[in-house]
Amino acid sequence: MNRREGILCYVVAVCVLMGALIVKAAESRDGNWTIQRAEKTGEVELALMERHHGGNSNHDTNVRASQLKGLDLSKSGKQDAHFTIMRDAGRFECEGYIKDGEGAGVFHFFAEPGYAQEMKALGFADIDSDKQFSMALMDVSAVFAKQMKAERLDGLDTEKLIAFRIFNVNPEFVEALRKEGLAAKDSDKLVAFRIHGVSPEMVRALRQSGYSPSEDALVAMRIHGATPEWIEQLKKDGYDKVDLDELIAFRIHGVSPEFIEKMQSLGYRHPEPEQLVAMRIHGVTPEFVSNLRARGMKDLTIDQLVNLRIHGID
Repeated sequence: MNRREGILCYVVAVCVLMGALIVKAAESRDGNWTIQRAEKTGEVELALMERHHGGNSNHDTNVRASQLKGLDLSKSGKQDAHFTIMRDAGRFECEGYIKDGEGAGVFHFFAEPGYAQEMKALGFADIDSDKQFSMALMDVSAVFAKQMKAERLDGLDTEKLIAFRIFNVNPEFVEALRKEGLAAKDSDKLVAFRIHGVSPEMVRALRQSGYSPSEDALVAMRIHGATPEWIEQLKKDGYDKVDLDELIAFRIHGVSPEFIEKMQSLGYRHPEPEQLVAMRIHGVTPEFVSNLRARGMKDLTIDQLVNLRIHGID
């Protein structure tokens, strides 16, 4: 059993021990919390897990210990824990047990009455109780909403604010992308960048290699693994002027530096990019070429090799 599993088992025990002491307020939502030590001094790993009939809402994050109002983690040994996590959208009243800086328990969430109206005044409407809970869970503050609105993004709404917090889209990320020459205005694409790992460093490396990638191409490159490091490997085999669309096709169809080098060792010194893709699509492998040569079929062109495979010659 790992440490997280042990803490979750501890949650069950806490719930049984404290169930008789907890009175659920009509306006609250309930769940469990766990705390573990974090690598960074002054921070803890906090997990908040809501219990409700529609499923679970879980969120793990690192927070400063000072944000857990009323909790003293400097004490050793087992202790009762009673602390509050304050967010613009509401507060989490937590209770449970802590032992040597780690522990678990239950929480009640109380929504902030004026939050939805404040966010509506900023242009973020349609915040029902579920969304407000999610925004508290993700710490979508009015300050964060103002910061992202100031970036003048397309498609920015309440749902995007929540997604931004989930995937860590923030003003620093937007500005860093713009510094590398991207428009970085589409909210959906910014989320996609974070999901797939498009970073300012990636954009910079591609531009230094002579490329001017579109935002869609960047996402496609990350999805298919066409990284700047992989592109550098291709350059060593003489492919330093390949279009980004062709590079993506290389990754989709399995054109690798290893494949190119094996074909070069068989005398095919520098096939065109479309020829490499055609060979991979139709199964023209180095082994296929070697087998043909062993049967006396030598000096075949790439087009001839592809035609043989198309017609079922193996």
